[in-house]
Amino acid sequence: MKFENNLLFSQNLDLADPLRTMRDDYLFPVLNNKPFIYLCGNSLGLQPKVAKEVLDVQLNNWQNLAVEGWFEGNSPWMFYHKELKKLMAPLVGAKVAEVCPMNTLTVNLHLLMVSFYQPNDKRFKIIMEAGAFPSDQYAIESQVRFHGYDPKEAIIEVKPRDGEYILRTEDILQVIEAKGDEIALVLFGGVNYFTGQWFDMPAITKAGHKAGALVGFDLAHAAGNVPLSLHDWDVDFACWCSYKYQNAGPGGIAGIFVHEKHFNDASLNRFAGWWGYNESNRFKMEKGFVPELGADGWQVSCTQVMPMALYHASLQLFDKVGYLTSLREKSKTLTEYLFYVIDEVNTNIGYEQFKIITPRGQADRGAQVSIIAKSHGKEFFDKLVENHVLGDWREPNVIRLSPVPMYNSFEDVYRTGALLLSLSKSIL
Repeated sequence: MKFENNLLFSQNLDLADPLRTMRDDYLFPVLNNKPFIYLCGNSLGLQPKVAKEVLDVQLNNWQNLAVEGWFEGNSPWMFYHKELKKLMAPLVGAKVAEVCPMNTLTVNLHLLMVSFYQPNDKRFKIIMEAGAFPSDQYAIESQVRFHGYDPKEAIIEVKPRDGEYILRTEDILQVIEAKGDEIALVLFGGVNYFTGQWFDMPAITKAGHKAGALVGFDLAHAAGNVPLSLHDWDVDFACWCSYKYQNAGPGGIAGIFVHEKHFNDASLNRFAGWWGYNESNRFKMEKGFVPELGADGWQVSCTQVMPMALYHASLQLFDKVGYLTSLREKSKTLTEYLFYVIDEVNTNIGYEQFKIITPRGQADRGAQVSIIAKSHGKEFFDKLVENHVLGDWREPNVIRLSPVPMYNSFEDVYRTGALLLSLSKSIL
């Protein structure tokens, strides 16, 4: 498509967008009676309008049924997570039995590593991305120490080449191959939080398995953003939060994936809890943990009903739109248009004031576009916010902008570029 950097062109793109009405299903932040152009869905997604209604249903169940709500009503809490599982599975390309909503992201990462990081004298190392989100770094480091290993020896970080910002797939695969017989686990993000790079998950999984390791992913920035096929890719396990691209509210309930090939593997360790016990015999209160079949067997604590209700509200909108097929097509065009608009800003300035570090290849990115501001970065970001464009700031000089296809428009993208150019004339 040949883009144009003008308002009418962006509005015509919106008129031709079959998903344009989805924007009406969300609530945008407002300041002084003016809504924001919201480009921060990579950090916290917008509130679905239906969220209050769905949450009110469960609040009313609590009010009217009290403890009987676990077994009575239209959606008994005992089984409520099963309604979500059916809606979650298509988002990550899984079978229903392979997913479960529970806990929060880093808690789930720890629980899954209990099962899937089982080091021995020969295989004890973990391969991860050097620029992983800090919570992943902390979780992996603490798991390594828990097993009695030195993180400096047990953790292998794959870094971009000198002068580059993204990881080359061939470099990741080369490290896996070179360290093959020492690796217990390959644990990557699906999409890097800082650059927005979408890693080649099938290739990483295949290489990890060839080396004899297990392979898992943190999908915080991938689930609900890019199309995933965890089952078909043969991924061993994954976890994700729901409050970014899945719009389930701040600190919303998280999700896990465990491939069905592991369901009957009695050699896997796990930290057990009552809610992961076999459902049909759970209330017999017997000693000796017998896990429920599937990902549900990794549950520890009982259903978090209210956070699940918010997640349920959002998942219904994904179901309404047909999940990620149409969303992905719009996302690719939105980000292409954002690339174009930023390039136009740099052209008008006369040099590359805003350097894009997100991969331009469609297969290598999701909705996020990360930009290095060569100078006055924080000033530009603050001025964007003052002028009702809300993105995300990352030290020391990166502005992250994420046009989310569910609720962002092409006019949002155009107006953001126009504001950047206008600010450049006053700041630079």
